[in-house]
Amino acid sequence: MSEVTGQLQRTPLFEAYSKYGGKTIDFGGWELPVQFSSIKGEHEAVRTKAGLFDVSHMGEIMVTGSGSLEFLQHLVTNDVSKIKDGQAQYSAMCYENGGVVDDLLVYKISDDRYMLVVNASNIEKDFQWMQDAAFGDVQLDNQSDQFGLLALQGPLAETVLQRLTEEDLSEIKAFRFKTDVSVGGYPVIVSRTGYTGEDGFEIYANPEATVALWDKILSEGEKDGVLPCGLGARDTLRFEACLALYGQELSKDITPLEAGLNFVVKLKKESDFTGKEALAAQKENGVPRKLVGIEMIDKGIPRHGYPVYADGKLIGEVTSGTQSPTLKKNIGLVLVSTDFAELGTEVEIEIRNKRLKAKTVETPFYKRAK
Repeated sequence: MSEVTGQLQRTPLFEAYSKYGGKTIDFGGWELPVQFSSIKGEHEAVRTKAGLFDVSHMGEIMVTGSGSLEFLQHLVTNDVSKIKDGQAQYSAMCYENGGVVDDLLVYKISDDRYMLVVNASNIEKDFQWMQDAAFGDVQLDNQSDQFGLLALQGPLAETVLQRLTEEDLSEIKAFRFKTDVSVGGYPVIVSRTGYTGEDGFEIYANPEATVALWDKILSEGEKDGVLPCGLGARDTLRFEACLALYGQELSKDITPLEAGLNFVVKLKKESDFTGKEALAAQKENGVPRKLVGIEMIDKGIPRHGYPVYADGKLIGEVTSGTQSPTLKKNIGLVLVSTDFAELGTEVEIEIRNKRLKAKTVETPFYKRAK
């Protein structure tokens, strides 16, 4: 759901941000909160209690018709035939060269009805890409304006949300969802998915219900330490868990295989999807570049776009980096020549015209205890 003001789009929750102290920024053409209290405080709340995010800027595209599955099998890299009703699957759409159009979630509602959730800055591009690729009995409907989306994330997410619904949330397992669930008196879709590395839920509702539920969830969760959270914490959380961000770990120039997302590329499925040939060749010959984790040895914070060197030559660049709030270390993800991707390799990151030492380390940086 969006409202266009001047150049920036706003979600239905825009008016609520100031009430909770939200500081907004331009994020891919959207006026969104970067933080409410502090990025570190919000990050910690999600890791230890729970946090609530407004992610209504994400796009929802409905795919319906008897040809839906066949169409999706040609559209995305993962095998959509493997998911059942009420199940979600992470996937990617690729160009012929194997580069990524977008990464997305595919929700199977029924055999002839799917919902695709795409990145906010790519909604128009993605919808056009799908329309150009459509064949057979398939109808595509961009319903992004009809949805708001909240993400309640953290170890207490289920406890808090359960107090607002009679639905047994423990029955909704990871990457599963239920439609027509009543939360706080509003009909919603509840999905056990998220982008933080923690347990949690994403709640799809109409715009008006989203505004009401934002207040209800924060009020209900106040005694548990639930905080409203912005984009800053969302980024540090997803980064520690090594969840890809489109435009950084994935792009038209970076393939899912280079980004280490081999599990979303099903080369053995019968359907020919766009980019299959290029990805099959890359798998056979070995990827020329790899996404790996680094930890700084020298003092400095690696940031997106910083050059990476080894043996005096440029070998790649930083895709994401920060001072990890959980680990209290300066860490990054770098896309480098495969020759330098082995664990323990010493590299140099150019930060403000100085080359500072770092070493490659295991990822993900953070993994929650089960």
